[in-house]
Amino acid sequence: MQIHTLDKAQLINEVQLGSQLNHAVETGRRSDFSLMLAMLSPDYLENTPTEIPPAQGKTEEELREYFELARPQPLTSTEECYQRAAAQADAFHKGGIRSSQFLHELQPAALTFPPQGTKGMPEELYHNLSGHERRLLPPKDEAKLNVSPQDLYLSLIQAKRFAEMQYTA
Repeated sequence: MQIHTLDKAQLINEVQLGSQLNHAVETGRRSDFSLMLAMLSPDYLENTPTEIPPAQGKTEEELREYFELARPQPLTSTEECYQRAAAQADAFHKGGIRSSQFLHELQPAALTFPPQGTKGMPEELYHNLSGHERRLLPPKDEAKLNVSPQDLYLSLIQAKRFAEMQYTA
């Protein structure tokens, strides 16, 4: 019977115990202290946050603009990365390693230059394919879709209207 009443106490945090928890510590009543702690809810979502959440920091782009930093080094190559790499190689031949490193810090080239014209496959694999197998590959590389949620929403509305018009006709 006494356990049932303890179960319904619904203690969530130590504030609900008032000064009883402090008195148990001061008087050395370890059993009462451990019982009161065991009665507290272990669910973190029920606990009252005691720490102030950190303020929202600035984004990476805002910090780059504030400190006037260059764009980060791209991971894969683009058309301009080939030009940058050629300029760095030219700077190395004309001015040495220091000028090449300086140019790399100002305009970093890509980390990787994947092979082009291999349909997204590794170069070794693509060159091991026979001409017949290469012909079966898709004719051009898959391009990334340039879509936005607004375009999707507009196309869904148009499709719904066309369906309504066909249904009523």
